[in-house]
Amino acid sequence: MSGIHPFRVLRAKPLWIANGVITGVLALLFAVFYVGANIDPVDHMTKLPVGLVNADKGAVVGGKQVSLGDRITESIKKSTASGDKIDWKVMDEKEMKDELGEGKLYGALVVPAEFTSSATALTGPGTTGTPVRPTLTVLTNQSAGSVGSSLARAATTQAAENASLQVGRELTAQSGTVQAKLPAAAQLLLADPAAVTVKDGHRLDSHSGLGLTAFYYALVLVVCGMLSANVISGQVDHALGYTHNDMGPLRLHRPLIRATRVQTLAISSTLMAVLSLLMATLVMVGAVGLMGMDAAHLPLLWLYSVCAIAVSGIGALTLLAVFGTPGMLVVTLVFIGMAVPTAGATTPLQALPGFYRFLAEFEPLRQITGGIRSILYYDAQGDAGLTRGWVMMAAGLVTAALFGFGALRWYDRKGLHRIPAETKPEKAAVPA
Repeated sequence: MSGIHPFRVLRAKPLWIANGVITGVLALLFAVFYVGANIDPVDHMTKLPVGLVNADKGAVVGGKQVSLGDRITESIKKSTASGDKIDWKVMDEKEMKDELGEGKLYGALVVPAEFTSSATALTGPGTTGTPVRPTLTVLTNQSAGSVGSSLARAATTQAAENASLQVGRELTAQSGTVQAKLPAAAQLLLADPAAVTVKDGHRLDSHSGLGLTAFYYALVLVVCGMLSANVISGQVDHALGYTHNDMGPLRLHRPLIRATRVQTLAISSTLMAVLSLLMATLVMVGAVGLMGMDAAHLPLLWLYSVCAIAVSGIGALTLLAVFGTPGMLVVTLVFIGMAVPTAGATTPLQALPGFYRFLAEFEPLRQITGGIRSILYYDAQGDAGLTRGWVMMAAGLVTAALFGFGALRWYDRKGLHRIPAETKPEKAAVPA
């Protein structure tokens, strides 16, 4: 017994400095990662992929073949109104549907087959009654992310409205003296002839969280792996006798079983791999069985979930083993702090600042979310993110194994063994 009152530790400056630095840095980093990534997605948006489909068959006007659809698509491609914020991808309808169905497009603008014939009919000599407006169709893709879909919808709608005004100027110029003979309704339409309609380009089931269930499901998997790593690490240390285990008012201690650092990580990783089977099953039961989340390919979803939890957990165990107590802070930053803003689920990667897009290339949550999104929304297509998810998880597991076991083997060879706290001599120094 030292005879020092416990509350005297509050007079120790190192206690305040260490905890102040750690908590302050965490607060600052989380603010930067979360707020900084989403503070101005429109300004940071670069080359958001949007489809541009010209299905217009054209029409014969004055003895000449005319295609207003060609003029519209060329005008949109050459327009500098959106700068480099939108990456207009000219394609046919089949390609557009395929890429919407793989999450590669955030939206599309479609010029329908009868656009020219409908537009030129407004100025035709036989125009009577209420004319029928030609239509430009804006397609959204909520499955690719609600924010990204909204950004694409706004840009595409603006482009469609500008195209309508351009067509109106051309029709007005072509109509000449005929314009005065047109019905009043037709004259009003000439300046802005096209109606812009918005439709869902890739319909989701009602229990899909407006395209966010994939993100939240993936987040659950990563959090399960991360938190389980902390639990497993502590329980393995207790089982080997290196630490106490407090259960309410009781303090439990087991006899010491000396183990190398490599052996300890191997034991923890084995537990994580096996328990991932249980956790993935219960996550699916909770999300799909109890809460009614729409999901297909359930065996594949379960297998992918098992691997995602196992890889996340083993990665977290590696960081805890290599860095010790500070490892939990590193785990929190890697798997939550830097991961959530860069997952590409809420704000698209194309609307993030460059630093966050760089992080998204290897952050685990983004890779796992892509695979889950493919399974839930895109019929488990490899090109929709599933192949990348598998490859990146395998790469992450290999990297964790090489880094973790390599560093711990070096610790063991250098004699940096774990020494139980009770073998250390006690110091009775009074805090300054």
